[in-house]
Amino acid sequence: MLPALARRAIETYSDPGDLVVDPMCGIGTTLVEAADLERRAVGVELEGRWAKLAATNLDKARADGRARAQARVIQGEASQLPRLLSTDAQDLLHRAGRHTGGKLARMAYGHVDLILTSPPYACEIADICADIRNKSEPLRRHDTTNYSPDRRNLGHARGNAYLTAMAEIYRVCAATLKPGGFFVCVTKNMRARGALCNLSGDTIALCESAGLLYWQHVIGLLATVRDSELLLRPSLWQTLHVRRYRARGDRTQVAAHEDVLVFRKPLPSRSNPSAATARRRAA
Repeated sequence: MLPALARRAIETYSDPGDLVVDPMCGIGTTLVEAADLERRAVGVELEGRWAKLAATNLDKARADGRARAQARVIQGEASQLPRLLSTDAQDLLHRAGRHTGGKLARMAYGHVDLILTSPPYACEIADICADIRNKSEPLRRHDTTNYSPDRRNLGHARGNAYLTAMAEIYRVCAATLKPGGFFVCVTKNMRARGALCNLSGDTIALCESAGLLYWQHVIGLLATVRDSELLLRPSLWQTLHVRRYRARGDRTQVAAHEDVLVFRKPLPSRSNPSAATARRRAA
């Protein structure tokens, strides 16, 4: 996730002092931006290498005077988000010499103001080797393919396996949000087997099934402005794929945007507007 995109989402859908959570925090972009904007932040990351890097990025932000609010990383599975938040809250309160009482339940369920994350895109991804000019070396870094060589990592899931796993993650995310809280999910429709995968549509359906209101759909352009001209910023993988498609005669364009999907947890029934009313207000 681009830092500027994360920052814009945090500024728009939360207030200073709010609790921002990223259940798949990767290298900690959400946490750094949230802490810099004076939001408390908690990130969950399955892979130890990425959790360590996220913690290092937070330490760097603190050293630079950017992390002005409390932020931390928990290594664990996103599907265990309520339990991880409860355990983390218990540890913090214990170290502060305070009783936990009912505060743990509030931390785990219905206490989070904003969840901001970017899930795996259900497609093959990897970092590029340092020296791409070396023809004897593979272009793709094996240790970063789909985030991890561990096949149990969700980055390797496809089809129904991916949808089933993400449905559970979105369900627990909905459970941890406070009423009226926002869930912002950054996805991107990628190509697989010659067709464009409808990841944004699948994500919308899963989140609505989890009880969240489909609140807004924002298009995040992957472009820059140079000399008053809008220029695309495709990745090397995107560029290579499009060149291959065009070389065999397929009329294909580079995917130049990400889908920023915004959902909201319904308010209590007596003050909860209908979905149609909510969408009209958002518009």
